Amino acid sequence: MTTPTTPRLAIHYCTGCRWLMRAAWTAQELLTTFEAELGEVALIPGSGGIFQVWADDTLLWDRKRDGGFPELRELKQRVRDAVAPDKALGHSDRPAS
Repeated sequence: MTTPTTPRLAIHYCTGCRWLMRAAWTAQELLTTFEAELGEVALIPGSGGIFQVWADDTLLWDRKRDGGFPELRELKQRVRDAVAPDKALGHSDRPAS
């Protein structure tokens, strides 16, 4: 069970583009990396080529704004910076901004 202060990630993906598997894989990777820091990762179907990753009310990645799908390394860094700035990411790490 999550607490009110536990971050929630939401991955909005385009069903018409068939991006469910990409969204599910991304969710799996983020839940594995941030298992103690996240309360949940929700998959939210949409349309119009959407692929966005949100941490609560903060947009971390937008396929249209950021020029395509995220490299997992960069997405993990953005999630870390938003929800667990002191967490080390091992080989995917760079100093938190």
